[in-house]
Amino acid sequence: MPSMTQLNSYLTFNGNCREAMTFYKECLGGDLLFQTIGASPLASQLPEEMKECILHSTLTHQGFVLMGSDMAPGSGLVKGNAVSLMLNCISEADINTFFQKLSQDGKVKHQLEHTFWGALFGDLTDKYGNNWILNYEKELNTKKL
Repeated sequence: MPSMTQLNSYLTFNGNCREAMTFYKECLGGDLLFQTIGASPLASQLPEEMKECILHSTLTHQGFVLMGSDMAPGSGLVKGNAVSLMLNCISEADINTFFQKLSQDGKVKHQLEHTFWGALFGDLTDKYGNNWILNYEKELNTKKL
């Protein structure tokens, strides 16, 4: 049980949640759990073709939790630019690795670059249409040592 209130990201997919969350695990590491619709109490209420769809998934690794599902609303998914996943990295090696992996088959909006506010920063849209902002504040992380 967390000792404080947390805000976690929850992504909705349209049948490719398992593929996307597995990709994120390959990019970021961590532990990934899936619950299919077929293994849930909802199984008898939904069409047979949805049994292998993901009802809920959770990727946990050190300081983050990323969740996802194939339970798109009846109106369908609408991808927009109003929300991004912010990944604050703990090292320059991490930000370079995560950026390279997440941008694979996606679209880089801003390459990683050193900014006027003292961070290494970049953003991209991954191959699933999700927006990511990656940030590494070298001075902040060196002061923690």
